[in-house]
Amino acid sequence: MAGNTYTDVQITERLQSELPHWYLENGWIRRKYKTSGWKATLMIVNTIGHLAEAAWHHPDLTVSYAFVIVKLMTHDAKGITDKDFELAKKIEEVIAWQPGKTDGALEGTPNDDPRFKYIKYD
Repeated sequence: MAGNTYTDVQITERLQSELPHWYLENGWIRRKYKTSGWKATLMIVNTIGHLAEAAWHHPDLTVSYAFVIVKLMTHDAKGITDKDFELAKKIEEVIAWQPGKTDGALEGTPNDDPRFKYIKYD
């Protein structure tokens, strides 16, 4: 079941309040993740692939050496639905996670050494 679609105004408002790094373009909600290179790009693609398959809602991806663009739209509804917002939030939550910035035992990737640079966080 596809669900109700949102208007462009509703989509823009939700993105501004819930997913500020995402934007609406040509009927899709989109996000560009910048990486430090191919290894990080592949890890992002695989992470998104896992989340999308688990959700049974599949984005379009544009993949290059140092970035990944994610595009979401509910095809059978021919527009943006709650499915798109929910998957975008899950992708954002996982990809943007920076354990070194929270209390806990996990240090996070050492971005001061080019050998270990990973994602270019916003």
